[in-house]
Amino acid sequence: MPGACAPRTRTAGSVAVVLVVLVAGVACGDDRDPPVPRPWPTQTALTWQWQLTGEPDVTVDADVFALDGFTATADEVDRLRARGKRAVCHVEVGVLRTSRPDAGRFPPQLLGEPTGRPGEWWVDIRQWGVLEPILTDRFRLCRGKGFHAVAPYDVDGYAHDPGLPLTFDDQIVFNRRLADLARSLGLSPGLVNDIDQVAALEPDFDFAVNEECYVAAECDRLLPFVAADKPVFHVEYDADTTEFCPTTRALGFASIHKSRELGAWRAPCLF
Repeated sequence: MPGACAPRTRTAGSVAVVLVVLVAGVACGDDRDPPVPRPWPTQTALTWQWQLTGEPDVTVDADVFALDGFTATADEVDRLRARGKRAVCHVEVGVLRTSRPDAGRFPPQLLGEPTGRPGEWWVDIRQWGVLEPILTDRFRLCRGKGFHAVAPYDVDGYAHDPGLPLTFDDQIVFNRRLADLARSLGLSPGLVNDIDQVAALEPDFDFAVNEECYVAAECDRLLPFVAADKPVFHVEYDADTTEFCPTTRALGFASIHKSRELGAWRAPCLF
């Protein structure tokens, strides 16, 4: 249909429009070769912001912004791009959140046990044939809004109690498929948590996002990304900046202190 992608989901602030985009598979640029993901700068002290609740504050003094792929608008992403900032699309891939507008696309046989967070269920990542079109449309939504990169969330179900017989190798295969899918759509892929597979997956991902490696005493396990000149974006919730910043700053991480609801407030480690 001529002009179907013309708005590039520029008015996709409403749930209704997002649902249409996801179900129809419409995403701007589908009729063109996907762009090559922009390389991340190396040997650079990046700063970042991770906000998933509340209206995104795009005026925060940060280089990289990780925002919810469903609720962030294309206009907000455009404002970041106009300021020379990088926008990372946070999107669930290993769980079903029932409040998402495309939740009806997940068949019951795909679901495992609840994650422990309200309205969330683990999904069977081995069923790639079922998941691929759903996740493709989610990544297309990110691209259509103008995001530079994608941070797929809940990519370590095998290490929890998902109610599914997921193995270490199942997770490796799934996560590599995610990275390939992101690149095919011109998005830079990031590895979120999954600390036990960092060494194996570093070559497949362009950056890492980690929660609470300092409290868990495992920040050194993210060093494969540092050694490869890839950014590590790190957050602590229960430790103060005076506790973890000296350690993570020395490792070369972009670290912040935030509350668990991931609103606009942040306290960054300063270089």
